Amino acid sequence: MKLSVVMPVYNERATLREVVGKVLAVPLEIELICVDDGSRDGSREILAELQSEHPQIRVVLQPYNMGKGAALRRGIQEATGDYVIIQDADLEYDPAEYPLLLEPLIQGKADVVFGSRFLGGAPHRVLYFWHSVGNSVLTLLSNCLTNINLSDMETCYKVFRREVIQSIPIEENRFGFEPEITVKVARRNLRIYEVGISYWGRTYEEGKKIGWKDGVRALYCLLKYSLREHRNMPRVEAEAVAAPDRSQASR
Repeated sequence: MKLSVVMPVYNERATLREVVGKVLAVPLEIELICVDDGSRDGSREILAELQSEHPQIRVVLQPYNMGKGAALRRGIQEATGDYVIIQDADLEYDPAEYPLLLEPLIQGKADVVFGSRFLGGAPHRVLYFWHSVGNSVLTLLSNCLTNINLSDMETCYKVFRREVIQSIPIEENRFGFEPEITVKVARRNLRIYEVGISYWGRTYEEGKKIGWKDGVRALYCLLKYSLREHRNMPRVEAEAVAAPDRSQASR
């Protein structure tokens, strides 16, 4: 079993080496795809060093800062593992929890797993009240529009069968990826599970990038894709989608 970890990177030199070390320490066959989204703080140079030291790492360079969604779209296209997980380049999420997230997939029960910051008894750093309110409102609206009962739509940790995520067109270039992909997996009759995870949120002083404008965009994306996506789309079977041709991909 091979896990593709897709990590968008934008100006994360302060945490990059540590988070890569944590990913590679997971006792699984790992393919770490780092997509640098036009970093200007030395992150690209760090990635080049890490790639030369670790054969599990593949570095993809975006020509300029195109946004998290664009970086994820590129990284997902490059994935070759059985499963694909999204990993932020900061230290808010713990890669040691990959085995927990993968369990429903390996058991054949799930097509997609969301790591919920609001389930279970794992540690959570206490931070911004209004962020939690915004997250709750967006998750509630998402559930109303999709008729699923997630507790944490905006979580970073989402794990997919590779053929499932590579079959879904990703259109959002920035932080709208989370609501877009949530609506699209809900519309495709996919088996969705949640697993409780820990969360070590960081402050804006520590480099947090998401703000209220991203919340407004998330609201727009929920409405846009809920209205546009067809209901009851056929579920992607494991053998239905072949890996895309990567021969022309630049690295």
